Amino acid sequence: MARLVFDGKEVEVKDGDRMKEYARELGVPFGCEHGVCGTCKIDILSGAENLNALNQEEDDMGRDRTHRLACQCKILCGNVEISF
Repeated sequence: MARLVFDGKEVEVKDGDRMKEYARELGVPFGCEHGVCGTCKIDILSGAENLNALNQEEDDMGRDRTHRLACQCKILCGNVEISF
């Protein structure tokens, strides 16, 4: 099991699951949920190596490995700590 940490709270995440439902549970706001609006921009404080590769986030939003959209992330394994 993976673990997502945000604002001092944490939840267990099944390896390979999308982050958005867990991030929402921890208080990250969402808008479109399709990588278009940018409402769910997050900073990866630790564990960027435990996430899936960037997709349209990089081209459409100028994001990088430590600045992602929560709606586009999958936690492959391990721990990931984020901030909003």
